[in-house]
Amino acid sequence: MSGLVGWVERRYHDLGVETAVASASMQAFSMTFVRNQRTANRISTLVVALLAIGFFVNARAEGPSYGVEQAVALANEKNPEIVIATKKLEAARGGLIEARSGYLPSAIASGFADKRETQNATDLRREDYNASVRVLENVYTGGAVSNQVAIARLGIEKQQCELEEVRNKVAMDVRVAFYDVLLNRAKVGVRENSVRVLNEELNAQQERQRAGIVGTLNVHRAQVALANEQPELANAKTQLKNSYLRLGDLLNSSSQSGDPEFEVAGQLQYEARHPDLNECLGRADAKRAEIRARQIDIEIEDRQYRVDQSELRPHVQAFSGYEVYNERDPFVGPEFNHGYLFGLSGSWHLFDGFATKGRMQATHARREAAAAALEATQRTVASEVRSAFFDLEQADKVLEPATKSVQTADESLEITKSNLAAGLGTQLDILQAATDVTRTRTTRLSAIYLHDVALARLARACGSSPEALDFAAGKLKPHHEKQALDLAHPPAKLTQR
Repeated sequence: MSGLVGWVERRYHDLGVETAVASASMQAFSMTFVRNQRTANRISTLVVALLAIGFFVNARAEGPSYGVEQAVALANEKNPEIVIATKKLEAARGGLIEARSGYLPSAIASGFADKRETQNATDLRREDYNASVRVLENVYTGGAVSNQVAIARLGIEKQQCELEEVRNKVAMDVRVAFYDVLLNRAKVGVRENSVRVLNEELNAQQERQRAGIVGTLNVHRAQVALANEQPELANAKTQLKNSYLRLGDLLNSSSQSGDPEFEVAGQLQYEARHPDLNECLGRADAKRAEIRARQIDIEIEDRQYRVDQSELRPHVQAFSGYEVYNERDPFVGPEFNHGYLFGLSGSWHLFDGFATKGRMQATHARREAAAAALEATQRTVASEVRSAFFDLEQADKVLEPATKSVQTADESLEITKSNLAAGLGTQLDILQAATDVTRTRTTRLSAIYLHDVALARLARACGSSPEALDFAAGKLKPHHEKQALDLAHPPAKLTQR
């Protein structure tokens, strides 16, 4: 019986040990599971945070993207020259407020107080004081105030013309810089494709040399062709960076690192426009703000001459006020006195040492200079219109043969390939044909760039936008738009048709 009891006790003891071990194992497993789960959650949270940070940094690194009209609109807001011209316009409005003050009454407070020492005995009081407040109104100024107000209004109109002229110039500069970026970016693409093609050709010639099909001369030629193209690619990338810098200066958006804070959207495009020269000249003469500004200069000098003449006429003012003063003579009245006063005051320069005559002579000379400046400006504007118009015509004439040259170069490359396959050509002919394709397509890109630049210059010379240059002569002709990059890229491989 005692043996059975001992066996049962040992059995229960073994079961207790096993249960304790199992319980400890389960606790260890659950702690490990929880720890692993926490670690996994932390890792997933860290990954999500890193992805979010990467997305945010990438979004900031990309920066905004502008089209040509968006860039012009941004320059109208941030360009320093436009900001300066806008402030000058505000200053001119302040001058009008100053000129109109001649029509309004002015209030003046004045006074003095003194004490006098006398050498001899006198009954006069030693103290003397006076204080008054007066309101003055111009009754007659000889035409000075009215002409000064007219000059101020003309000054505002002139500054508005100057602001418009600055905006037109900045818009032209932005368009030219924008097209420069597009051109250099397209050139980089052409050069990169050309380097890639020549690099593939070099690898192909090296494989053929190892196979014993060609000699060392073919490999050297491929190496030389690749080496000649790589500096062109580096130069194109440098020109692209410089064009971004010029555009950034116009948009007042430049970074300290030198990298552009914005991207340029779109591609270099050709859109045929056929404005009429006579209509361009007429529009420039009627709408060019610079011409109107020179006309205003003449009107301002005419008004200034009348202001100078007003010094030869009398000036009359009416005044009214209140005065506090003392009477020094005790026999005349009490010491302290006060009361209202009103009256008229006038002045007339009978002789001022020929100062007015000198001013009138100077104003007359400035008026003649302004008239000469107007004629010179009209001639300059007409020359700008003709020059831009002739450049636009030349770009149209150059673009057509440049497009044909691209097609001819493509056909020549295909013929050279066929000759090489038939054993009638050499590898040098292939390389030369591929170089001709790259050169002709780059030339066509430059022709499109010159066309767009000439169009921007003509728009500025006419005082309008490029879209407004389609007059009656242009409306009779169909518009067509061609992508510049459709013929700008070389083939992916020299064996590609």
